[in-house]
Amino acid sequence: MKTAVIQILGRKSDKNIYYQSKTEKMNEEQRRAYWRANTALIRNLLIVWGLVSIVFSILLVQPLNTIQFFGVPLGFWMAQQGSIYVFVILIFTYAIQMDKLDKKYNMDKLDKKSNTDGRD
Repeated sequence: MKTAVIQILGRKSDKNIYYQSKTEKMNEEQRRAYWRANTALIRNLLIVWGLVSIVFSILLVQPLNTIQFFGVPLGFWMAQQGSIYVFVILIFTYAIQMDKLDKKYNMDKLDKKSNTDGRD
């Protein structure tokens, strides 16, 4: 497989060989489980993003405006401030959960190993 990568590129690339050796260390079932968990995390975070940005900030603005939040109608606050806070929280949640996922599937060890052998 490494020779196929080298033949396609026409030259030997350390990054491609690193990527190939990294993926070879994980068996097929581990890769599928890793990507299944990765896509499930992304899907769940996108659902929250969609709920906050479309449902709460647009579709339910009028009913939410009947509730006061810090002296401001809640629908207005969600559209102007609350959604931004939720989006920032989603970014941090994604980063933390991906770190946990990488550790679970030993991706963090592969990344640390690559940094110690002088490759980027």
